[in-house]
Amino acid sequence: MSSPAGRELPPPPAGRSGWPWDAAGTQARPGPGDVSALPRISIVTPSLDQGRFLEEALRSVLLQGYPNLEYIVVDGGSCDDSVEIIRRYAPWLSAWVSEKDRGQSHAINKGWAVATGDLVAYLNGDDTYRPGALLRVAQAWAKRRDAVMVAGAIVATDERSLATGSPALPRLPGPAPLDLSIVDPEHWRLPQQSCFWSRAALDRVGGQLREDLHYTMDRELMYRLCREGPVTLVDDVLATYRFHAASKSVSAILAFHGEDPKALSCCTWGGDDARRRRSQVARWRLAQGHFKYARSVSSPLATLRHLSAAAWYRRGYLARSGFYGIALDAFGLKAPLEAMGRRLRRRRASG
Repeated sequence: MSSPAGRELPPPPAGRSGWPWDAAGTQARPGPGDVSALPRISIVTPSLDQGRFLEEALRSVLLQGYPNLEYIVVDGGSCDDSVEIIRRYAPWLSAWVSEKDRGQSHAINKGWAVATGDLVAYLNGDDTYRPGALLRVAQAWAKRRDAVMVAGAIVATDERSLATGSPALPRLPGPAPLDLSIVDPEHWRLPQQSCFWSRAALDRVGGQLREDLHYTMDRELMYRLCREGPVTLVDDVLATYRFHAASKSVSAILAFHGEDPKALSCCTWGGDDARRRRSQVARWRLAQGHFKYARSVSSPLATLRHLSAAAWYRRGYLARSGFYGIALDAFGLKAPLEAMGRRLRRRRASG
């Protein structure tokens, strides 16, 4: 992508090639006559000391080739090389700032406050967009402009930007509008990294994230927004979600899920039945957190402790084979038992 003055982006660091270090053959371009109809898309990148990943995130936005882009970077006063990186790309940014803030939600709200797009989103400094993501979003939204959001698939990557699994597709239990605050949390997925929200719908529900939430601010926003109108889901991978030691989803699994009861308490609509249902959903989210954490700890006793907590909050885990597989694996018994099972099946098959 070129700047308005026609200058190319700074060259990538030595040894880096492919997306988003170069865009050769990867950019989706609008067809003739399509540009004037494209919605303005405003992206905000909040960042704090993400220098080792930040340039990749910036380039994944700026190399989209999307002609109606507004890109704002809000740095929280980083002490690493983040500001140096941002300055290098400043001519291609709509705005940027580096100053102390009250956290990630506050940084995003600062960006959204000055954004002018028809669609708004935020991309964290350690995540990326895939080639052609913004054009795909624009095309999807053009088919249903009353949609409160467009949500796509994501793929997880590691610290080296290598995919670590299959794409995670967005899903809902039924057509929106619907009240996600009373829906089983295992029955829906709207990945923040691939969500683009209608500014008009966002303004109807307050226009910003809750700054007293530090892990589940995006989920709480989904609770508000999905009651407002239809949601457009696309199966294309629009973004990557990086797992690394310092990312919230890795370093604070229990805190991440443990904050959801607070997010659910912000949902004040409905009567007593809705409140009871949200109380159940809150327990299920706590169960999810303990179940995920049980898979990540190295101590067998800690694994059992968190599996027990998961079953306490949601008894249904006791009926899942994976529940017992995690416990057996923690004590080194899963592989031997599976091998024994294979031998028994071969003996039976041989008569």
